[in-house]
Amino acid sequence: MRVSNHALICDCDGVLIDSEAIAAQMLVHELELRWPDADVAPVLMPLLGMRTEHVLDATAAHLERTLSAADIEAIRAAVSAGAMEAPLVEGIVTALGEIPLQKACASNSNTAYVQAVLARTGLVEFFGDRVFCADSVALPKPAPDVYLAAARGLNLTPDACLVVEDSVTGVSAASAAGMTVIGFIGGGHANEAQIEALRAAGAVHVFDDMRQLPGFVTQWMERVAIGSH
Repeated sequence: MRVSNHALICDCDGVLIDSEAIAAQMLVHELELRWPDADVAPVLMPLLGMRTEHVLDATAAHLERTLSAADIEAIRAAVSAGAMEAPLVEGIVTALGEIPLQKACASNSNTAYVQAVLARTGLVEFFGDRVFCADSVALPKPAPDVYLAAARGLNLTPDACLVVEDSVTGVSAASAAGMTVIGFIGGGHANEAQIEALRAAGAVHVFDDMRQLPGFVTQWMERVAIGSH
């Protein structure tokens, strides 16, 4: 039985597919090719989760370097192509299958990319056309626009939505939208410092194994039910 008056909303990269580590490696590699004397990684890694263009612009500004529009487009295309082939996060299919909520995907990536990922991996079975992306709203994450659009699209209030995010950017966006957020650090890019960072951004739980997700959803549903009485 699927519960339709609540929803589970998942980020794509780093939650459904283990692509953030691939993206990070490619971004660092591409920038080191262009700036061989720069220490790129420490600047770039905390920016993961933001749109690629913003990550590149912010890294360049911090390092007092420049990137042409052609550079940015070439790097963005390379990162998207690499991430498109990323494997599923371990356990995500089983977890989604055990959760009796309608599901949506809210991503800072472009709609065409997310739809292609869902089709390639078979996850479209769970999400259908309930895909909400940064290219269809005014502001990307960490602004709440994508998550507010998801709530409207699902005909739900934000407090009826539970979000799974892997980045500070995403947790901040969902929290700003008024949704309950849990942080996932089981992707290849995760590290211990991320736990506290996600909590500080508003994650009520941080976990590293997708097998735990159905249990968190059940606990949340029980708290929501108690709060509604």
